[in-house]
Amino acid sequence: MVQRIEWKALKREIGKKSEVKQFRKKGYIPVEIYGKGHENAHAYIYWKDLADRPHGTFLIDLNIEGEEEPRVCILKDIQYNYLGDTPIHVDLYEVTFGVELDVEVPIELVGKPKGLEKGGLLEQHLHTLTVRTVPRKIPEKIEVDVSNLDIDDVLHVADIKIEEGIKIMNTPDEVVAVVILPEEEVETEEITEEVVEETNE
Repeated sequence: MVQRIEWKALKREIGKKSEVKQFRKKGYIPVEIYGKGHENAHAYIYWKDLADRPHGTFLIDLNIEGEEEPRVCILKDIQYNYLGDTPIHVDLYEVTFGVELDVEVPIELVGKPKGLEKGGLLEQHLHTLTVRTVPRKIPEKIEVDVSNLDIDDVLHVADIKIEEGIKIMNTPDEVVAVVILPEEEVETEEITEEVVEETNE
């Protein structure tokens, strides 16, 4: 079941750049809240709440100053400064319970591929999946067992099993993970084969 956390937010007026600068100096980040069937809202959240957010996918009970009921949202996007180390703006998507939505969910590979015992390396090509489901069924993460992967085995999106009521929106033939031999070992094998062939000649 998806995690649910609580954030407090201050109301924000549009068009006041000087106000945004002042609030940023105090440790607040401007936020846009939008969602199908909901009225857009503008607010500030405290940077520490964003920094302390849980890993994986989660729902946010956003309590905006002056509003009686919290808005239930998912984190949609974070914009950073030009250095890429400081968040300067956040987008939240307000959900409606019982109505499906598309959401990005992280993939967690579990198990030790049997190909690793033969000198192979596990490469993860896809780190998130886009799933369509109702808010209450949003998974925090999607665990994918890779213990049966041998050398040159490839795991595709189509191979992932997921619970009923959740639909994976990615292309089925997208590569999630693969077990490969390191280049050095491949080159060594090729050289060995060439030597054997020359010896036989």
